[in-house]
Amino acid sequence: MAAARAKVAGILEKAAADERISETEAVALLKSRDLIAVGRVAGGLRRRRAPGVEASFVVDRNINFTNVCIAGCRFCAFHRKPGSAEGYLLSQEEIFRKIEQTLALGGTGIMMQGGLHPKLDINYYCDLFAAIKSRFDIYIHSLSPPEIYHIAKISGITVDEAISRLKAAGLDSLPGGGAEILADGVRARISPGKADGDAWLGVMRSAHKAGLRGTATMMFGSIETCADRAVHMGRIRELQDETGGFTAFIPWTFQDSHTQMEGQKSSSGIDYLMTVAVSRIFLDNVRNIQASWVTQGLKVAQISLSFGANDMGSTMIEENVVAAAGVSYRVGKDELVNAIRAAGLVPVQRDNAYNFIDFP
Repeated sequence: MAAARAKVAGILEKAAADERISETEAVALLKSRDLIAVGRVAGGLRRRRAPGVEASFVVDRNINFTNVCIAGCRFCAFHRKPGSAEGYLLSQEEIFRKIEQTLALGGTGIMMQGGLHPKLDINYYCDLFAAIKSRFDIYIHSLSPPEIYHIAKISGITVDEAISRLKAAGLDSLPGGGAEILADGVRARISPGKADGDAWLGVMRSAHKAGLRGTATMMFGSIETCADRAVHMGRIRELQDETGGFTAFIPWTFQDSHTQMEGQKSSSGIDYLMTVAVSRIFLDNVRNIQASWVTQGLKVAQISLSFGANDMGSTMIEENVVAAAGVSYRVGKDELVNAIRAAGLVPVQRDNAYNFIDFP
């Protein structure tokens, strides 16, 4: 026990000196459960890597334009198989109405994500994005890497060409959804019908090289080990060293209700805070670490601002995917502002590119 504590203390001393820690050392921190010591170092690193007294958030909307998906991920309660009576595809007019509502509420962006629809090819998305941009002054932060990989595949084009055409049509950046855990042993068990880890990273690499930045996510607390989490963060850090294209890292916890994995114990608040803190320590080349009030609630998200996070994510005027798994926290702009102030920080509204635009 004493040797383990000494090992953790040595890793934290190394991290506090801005030395890069290894995946093995990240695993030791995750397993240590020495939350206060790890959190203290993570908080200090946050103040160095994202300097200032601000904690940011964005006002935008998730538009889940379809729930039809052929991936069949075991952790997802949102998707429906092609032909299901519960499947839907929003019309352009319905999407436009949601954008109008978003702008009326002070929103600056939309995040459009759906399923891997078997019939929607590159032309559908290019036409949709072009139509949006012709009507609205709004930022399009949309299509996760598995979606783009799928679109390219069914359209008979390369990922590079798909990204080039989507960018020309109006796509501004990519959300980091569909990453789950970038360890293929885990992915094969929870999302066998989705692009593997190499493909996810390949899409992001292509997007970054085309000038489209994006976020990176990690869904944890299902069947993965601490070593799998470290592998995931290691792959994100390696690509960030190469491209510098990730704007933020967003760890969030698996929710089991109404999924094929129902009954699988998920992460506790303590495990969540530890993972946030270790991600701040490990990802020395990613400026922003985002809290997840959507899965953890506002109080835990607020605490995470002392454990390495510097961003509270989105007000999420609309959210359907996590809600389908039985978690339906709702937080408005005023509540985010008050929570940030109560944490002793200055709230600032940003856009999806992480530029500060307003101090409410």
